[in-house]
Amino acid sequence: MFMHRITTILFVAVSYVFVNGTACCGIANAEDAKPISFRNDVQNILTKNGCNMGACHGALAGKGGFRLSLKGYDSEADFAAIARQSRGRRIEISDPGRSLVLAKPTGALPHKGGIRLEAGSQDYETIARWIADGADAPADDDARLTRITVSPENALLSPGDTSTITVMGHYNDGSQRDVTRWAQFTATDEAVASVDSGGTASVRGSGEGAVLVWFGSKVALARMTVPYPYDVPADVYDDAPRSNFIDELNLTQLKTLHLRPSPRCDDSTYLRRATVDTIGRLPTDAEREAFFADDVRNRRSRLVDRLLAGEDYVDYWAYKWSDVLVINGTRLRPIAVKSYYQWLHEAVRKNQPWDETVREILTAKGKSDQNGATNFYALNQSPEEMTESACQAFMGLSIGCAKCHNHPLEKWTNDQYYAMANLFARVHAKGWGGDGRNGDGVRTLYVSTVGDLIQPKTGKPQPPAPLDADVLAIDDPSDRREALAAWMTDPDNPYFARSITNRIWANFFGRGLVEQVDDLRASNPASNESLLAAAAKHLAEADFDLKELMRSILASETYQRSSLPTDENRDEQKYLSRYYPRRMIAEVLLDSIDQTLGTVTSFTRLAFPGGDFQDTDFYPKGTRAIELYDSSVDSYFLQTFGRNPREITCECERSSEPSMVQVLHLSNGNTINEKLSSDDSFIAKQIKDGADDAAIINALFTRALVRQPTDDERVTLLEVTREYGDDRATALQDVAWSILTSTEFTFNH
Repeated sequence: MFMHRITTILFVAVSYVFVNGTACCGIANAEDAKPISFRNDVQNILTKNGCNMGACHGALAGKGGFRLSLKGYDSEADFAAIARQSRGRRIEISDPGRSLVLAKPTGALPHKGGIRLEAGSQDYETIARWIADGADAPADDDARLTRITVSPENALLSPGDTSTITVMGHYNDGSQRDVTRWAQFTATDEAVASVDSGGTASVRGSGEGAVLVWFGSKVALARMTVPYPYDVPADVYDDAPRSNFIDELNLTQLKTLHLRPSPRCDDSTYLRRATVDTIGRLPTDAEREAFFADDVRNRRSRLVDRLLAGEDYVDYWAYKWSDVLVINGTRLRPIAVKSYYQWLHEAVRKNQPWDETVREILTAKGKSDQNGATNFYALNQSPEEMTESACQAFMGLSIGCAKCHNHPLEKWTNDQYYAMANLFARVHAKGWGGDGRNGDGVRTLYVSTVGDLIQPKTGKPQPPAPLDADVLAIDDPSDRREALAAWMTDPDNPYFARSITNRIWANFFGRGLVEQVDDLRASNPASNESLLAAAAKHLAEADFDLKELMRSILASETYQRSSLPTDENRDEQKYLSRYYPRRMIAEVLLDSIDQTLGTVTSFTRLAFPGGDFQDTDFYPKGTRAIELYDSSVDSYFLQTFGRNPREITCECERSSEPSMVQVLHLSNGNTINEKLSSDDSFIAKQIKDGADDAAIINALFTRALVRQPTDDERVTLLEVTREYGDDRATALQDVAWSILTSTEFTFNH
């Protein structure tokens, strides 16, 4: 009873303040002011104060019987919830201060969300004015936000500096307003700069960072550059060698950041690095000899020509793109897996331009065992799945959040999601095709001339349209996917060329210019935006010939730098002042062990969810790991070292993180030890042929590390072998083990 009296007193007090105090005066002084808009004023306040966030009333089920759309994406529904639902009890037009929408967030009435709004504040008075003026609904002719801009857009700062960001909203009626106080701010790299809720960024370290600004489903970036505290002479950059546009743009960034580029790597390092990165294996003895036999001035360019022209290039890149397209035997029958892979392998063999490859996938029709590209639709059987996978695989866009509501971090709306998905609504299949264990694997894909996907929010078909593109005629009987493919692969598409460029870049540098590699959100800026834009343009102008981009990367001085840091670049990990060593991917590492030891790995069974296995004869003896087109092929080694299981279209499925299990398996597991002791191994054959210990050690070094041992290494290892007496096999096996478990072997550097 006592608590009830206190609550009543507080409630009446707040109501009195509105009628008799500041808020009332605010209304009186603003009689000529522009009317308060629910869409453009009230929603901003609810969003800024967290009322419509996922942890509060923006949750799918709402909170306390009150549900708002996430971040206010649906103004009509939110207005109804506030002003109409529960018999309109959430607002009191005659006495706004008694409205639940004000009394609860101010703490005048119990509120599980705590105090979100200060009584008498500007935001409080704005909502109160809207209620007092009649609580008008959002109108069709309300000004609509089209974009936001930030100032400063680019700032050059020093340690200890602060920078206050101003945000302007631009509307379709030509008006603009300062919306800074309602915008939300998030730092993209807290190591460089943090930001408070008011938009003031504080420098915390060196590098390039950004503040993501969100307002009204629009996003913008305020970029900040903080040079490293190194004194690098200008002539270091002026005199640095340049091969192409990559070096120009990289050196421009390094100069701004005061980072000294590492020198060129030596020829042996480049030979191993480029071979592993381009064709997924180590160079052979013959390739090493051919490389060093070439004139020193052009041996690297001639190597690149040979790498890009070989069959191993086809195997490696067909495997890489199989990750992107999720070729997976746990979801497709073997005949479908094989058909999909063979189609992809042939596209790589022909060096088919990437836009043509994607166009064939998007517009595929026919039987899945005859047109392998149709299996994209066997893996993605609903319009929503087709949309999300196509956007992720070919544009690096994750739009799944927009299926239920406007994307909380991006500009994509719920309507745009269903407009995009409706482009796939007429795709159908005859025949089940089966899954990994059942069915004949055959589906016939066809496209009907009618049919639409219903937008759940409206209960009506959403007019079909690609993202940010013109709407198609909803009654047009032609295959909508043709329009989608033309839009997606257009050189001017802002996502298509950038996405594949970033994937290729990550293959050669170990990280994308945007990281994660397939996460090209506006809120996830590139480490060098100018370089990504130029590389994507270069690819588009080369008619999406992927080899041309690879050739430019391999020829660049940026790629050819040593992995050894200098005093003026050792603290950075993403601006390409040096080459970053990284562990080989699982498949390449296993193949490299076999290549060094002259052994083979047998792949004889498939692994299915739940611990079930099935024998297979699809992969004859001698098949390399990089030729395993089905990710369900069982291999403890590949699983341990992070092979992509291809469950979903996401590069995040592949793991490159080291683990204790990996260390133990390399050191004591049966993979290396069984190969070392094999009678068919390179070591066993060399001993049988009469080679001495020094010759075998030299050969192991060149096969594994593409270099000769140093004098100290040679002396030490020969002393070790002598300690084994007559047991030369064990001695040399241990030498090989020490090489194969070393960082120099397992990493590309």
